[in-house]
Amino acid sequence: MADRSKIDGQPAPATQEPLGTPGALEPDENPYDNSDADSAFGSDGESSTQSLASSILNYEYENGRRYHAYCAGAYPLPNDEKEQERMDMQHHIYLLLLRGEIHRAPIPRPVGNVLDIGTGTGIWAMDFADLYPECNVIATDLSAIQPSWIPPNVQFRIDDAEQEWDFSHKFDYIHARSMGGSIGNWDRFLKQAYDNLNPGGWIEITDFETWATTDDQSLPETSAYHEYQVQLNLAAEKFGKVMNISPRFEEFVKKAGFTLVTEEKRKTPLSPWAKDKRMKALGQYMNIQMMESIEPYSLALFTRVLQWDNAKIQTLLAGVREDLRNLNYHMYSVVHTVYGQKPLAPEESDKAGKSIPRQLG
Repeated sequence: MADRSKIDGQPAPATQEPLGTPGALEPDENPYDNSDADSAFGSDGESSTQSLASSILNYEYENGRRYHAYCAGAYPLPNDEKEQERMDMQHHIYLLLLRGEIHRAPIPRPVGNVLDIGTGTGIWAMDFADLYPECNVIATDLSAIQPSWIPPNVQFRIDDAEQEWDFSHKFDYIHARSMGGSIGNWDRFLKQAYDNLNPGGWIEITDFETWATTDDQSLPETSAYHEYQVQLNLAAEKFGKVMNISPRFEEFVKKAGFTLVTEEKRKTPLSPWAKDKRMKALGQYMNIQMMESIEPYSLALFTRVLQWDNAKIQTLLAGVREDLRNLNYHMYSVVHTVYGQKPLAPEESDKAGKSIPRQLG
């Protein structure tokens, strides 16, 4: 059996074009009235429905970027069209890393109820629903930025994963990706995931490290990029939601009670400096992604938490972009994918026998 915890590196699949995104809807008045949030999907009255719709659709604007108004301030990244394009590019990079696969947990077929937390543009949820037409996918996010033309087995909901989960049924698979800096209490988050899974169900969480690594110490500590990542992680910690959290995923999943926990790590160059053809191509995509990421990740945190003005931020970002273009800086991030199974009930375990994770390739 191959050791999947080691750094991966095999030929990439064909590319996938990102999906389009809908335009913004006109907001109603009173965007911050969330008092009737529990009635989001089946309201008690017209006025509460209008108040909730207003909080969902009336966006906030800072430093030229658009942010969600529902649970305003809970998530530091924007949700405008530029950010949606970045999210879809990131989805493509994940596909390259997984050689075309969209999940790693060994989910048995037929697939039942699936939950995608922090769905963003919904591209992963729609791809999964197309791949498993027998399943039913609920995909949640703070922003209503998902398309209206969707597979019949997908339902998008506006919801805050840090509040109490309130679903009418349990799930067979829960997926969360790129949630670093979005969750304040990972123990509570994974306990809710555990409680909302059927026995034998699977959890899978994936994210990049938000800290550039070099094997040859080629990135100077005096560089703009090093200063950027130091300040970003400092701001996120002060905000109460650690950004560079993925190295602890395995610890969190085991602590929550999951079994057969598997961690996979994959190196991702931040620019096309690698000699290996696949890693060089991956680095080209990642470099585009990074150029688009550094501003949305820093704007809200640096202005709200560090009290920087936009001019100071843009000066630092200019230096960061120069560092990302410097192929003498052999920077890479590591993507952590962790999946685990909720134990079967004793009687089910006796029937099914021991579950064995699959291996890829």
